[in-house]
Amino acid sequence: MPAPLAERMRPATLDELVGQEHLTGKGSILRNAIESGNIPSMILWGPPGTGKTTIANIIAHTLNVSYFQLSAISSGVKDVREVIEQAKSQPNAILFIDEIHRFNKGQQDALLGAVEKGTITLIGATTENPSFEVNSALLSRCQVYVLKALDTTGLVTLLRQAIARDALFKEYTVDLKETEALINISGGDARKLLNLLELVVTASKNQQLTITDDHVMKVAQKRIALYDKQGEQHYDIISAFIKSMRGSDPNASVYWLARMIEGGEDVKFIARRMVIFASEDVGNANPNALLLANATFDAVNKIGYPESRIILSQCATYLASSQKSNASYLAIGEATSAVHKHGDLPVPLHIRNAPTKLMKHMDYGKGYQYAHEGEGNFLDQEYLPEKLQGTRFYDPGDSARENELRKFLKERWKDKYGY
Repeated sequence: MPAPLAERMRPATLDELVGQEHLTGKGSILRNAIESGNIPSMILWGPPGTGKTTIANIIAHTLNVSYFQLSAISSGVKDVREVIEQAKSQPNAILFIDEIHRFNKGQQDALLGAVEKGTITLIGATTENPSFEVNSALLSRCQVYVLKALDTTGLVTLLRQAIARDALFKEYTVDLKETEALINISGGDARKLLNLLELVVTASKNQQLTITDDHVMKVAQKRIALYDKQGEQHYDIISAFIKSMRGSDPNASVYWLARMIEGGEDVKFIARRMVIFASEDVGNANPNALLLANATFDAVNKIGYPESRIILSQCATYLASSQKSNASYLAIGEATSAVHKHGDLPVPLHIRNAPTKLMKHMDYGKGYQYAHEGEGNFLDQEYLPEKLQGTRFYDPGDSARENELRKFLKERWKDKYGY
């Protein structure tokens, strides 16, 4: 079976690479390092289909060194150690790890010694912020290069190159009349773009083909299941998952969760979205939701698949079955709008910090009342800038828990904020 079009069109040199000129163009930092033959261990961070794997292949080909490749999805500590052992007898060996953010702490720690001693030059690829997903010890030994999403010009260039060069198009006469649908469906991912182009062409019964947006949409809709199996509907499915939990439907929530798990979705990505959801959509209606979601994130980070699916399911069904409130989410939105509208309003003098004599002389902190000295640990004083006095940003929802909060606030701030 022939390789997909995206693989057949993979560039072999930096000059053939489309995009990433800031890293690989003439005089750029990474290109200079490659041409000097002295590359550091590195993390390539960028969206899918922007050339991370391609750059790693080009580096190995250009330097003519031993090249090992692992996927963090299917490899473990044992695989890493086996590669490191092989690399000891092969100077300047490169180890490329795709989706390195999926390695847990133990797997990443297994790389440390070899990277530090120079046994291997590590090239890690990630779509996630390495500051959060790569151990600080390993990250400090690597240079991080940020890849940019390809623009429309670059993507159209790839399409025209494929039509002009690949053997497939010798069998067809292709008129690339419209490109918007190809680019939109592929989401700017060069690999998806080229494979979609191949799908559109091979699905045609005619040797002469005019590619229009309408034609691309019809072919894509017939083959939508292919995209599901490969995780192509990443954002649609996470959206369905979030909206099902927001709609308090645990059955739909666990179904979309299963779809993500079976599609190989990153366990930390799912858990991270539930942590956000617990605060944005459940909030103070059930504060335990955030505690459980955070505990879920910690647990799945330690456990990994397949057992993590049970933990994810427990959290997702709990969040879906919880009372909902977006009051805190709305409050920070309103407050942020006020900041943008009014700028840097001065802090009232009486609640400013006064660590020096000069500040005290300028009345910083003068007149401040210590709330714990009042009845019920409360004293009525002003905390907002003068221009915003009396502005209510937070309005509790109608859950049982938030009704308690509203009662508390009403007893203290009814006259000022109208609770």
